[in-house]
Amino acid sequence: MASHRRPKQPSRTRVTVLTTAAAAAVALSSQAANAAPSEKPGKAEVKAKVDKLYEEVERATDKANGAEEKQEKLEKEIDTIQDQVARGQDELNTMRDSLGLMASSQYRTGAIDPSVQLFLSADPDDYLDKASTIDQLSAQQVEALKKVQEKQRTLAQQRQEAAGKLKDLSETRKTLGQKKKEVQTKLADARKLLNTLTAKEQAALKTADTRASRDAGDRIELGNEVPASERGAAALAAAKTQMGKPYVSGGSGPNSYDCSGLTQWAYGQAGVSISRTTYTQQNDGVKIGRDQLKPGDLVFFNSLGHVGLYAGNGVIVHAPKPGAVVRLESMSTIGTFQFGVRV
Repeated sequence: MASHRRPKQPSRTRVTVLTTAAAAAVALSSQAANAAPSEKPGKAEVKAKVDKLYEEVERATDKANGAEEKQEKLEKEIDTIQDQVARGQDELNTMRDSLGLMASSQYRTGAIDPSVQLFLSADPDDYLDKASTIDQLSAQQVEALKKVQEKQRTLAQQRQEAAGKLKDLSETRKTLGQKKKEVQTKLADARKLLNTLTAKEQAALKTADTRASRDAGDRIELGNEVPASERGAAALAAAKTQMGKPYVSGGSGPNSYDCSGLTQWAYGQAGVSISRTTYTQQNDGVKIGRDQLKPGDLVFFNSLGHVGLYAGNGVIVHAPKPGAVVRLESMSTIGTFQFGVRV
């Protein structure tokens, strides 16, 4: 007869070990399935992300430039008001001193009742002269009081205006600090991304950008389009003389530029004062469409994130981005065209 033996049961320890191992294998398999093929972005992806960060840097820089411009304006206005208050206070003090002298004089001459003075006076005619002087001083005193009150009201208004501007200045300085910090943070993020590339890949990106700049200057044909105006022609000519100078956030010349810093500087050389930021430069002239552009016109891109000067044949001269230099470049490579402005 065959022997029927009960199969040997695995030990509890062995079951526990096997179960744990199986669970770990499943977990690792799941993680492997869900993990990205590679955590390191490729060169093209890094370039796209860095370019996006540089666009954001330009926007933050423009906001910082606007805050800085406002800060300078407020500081000048506050200085003017404070000077006015100081001069006004001196005038008020002089008025009060004069009023005090009048009051003292009146007290000395008019403390005694007029009827008693007339009774005691040896010379009525002399008393009448004195009485006339007292009346005259009283009239002057009333007028002086009115001037003092008016000056006090003016000083109070000026002090209130100064207090309001000081509060605005404090908020503007806070905004400026935040925007400068934002610029530095985004530039640091861009550097971190670039550092994920090998030295060879970084060199290749830099070479491609340098070649694009050189090719733009050497090969782009600007044609013979007639400038929008003499000042537009002068501004464009001035901007071209700055080609090769570096982009620096907040730069307004003559050694470095950001985009709106270059356009402001260029028009300044043409004897025309325009504002500092893309957000305000859009209002420094008449808006026009792409088919109306002429050399010297301001050209805006990417929801007012960037500005340059139209140079002709679909090309602008501009300060492109951190790490680049002032150069000529086709509008087709810059971003979304918004509108032009003829100053």
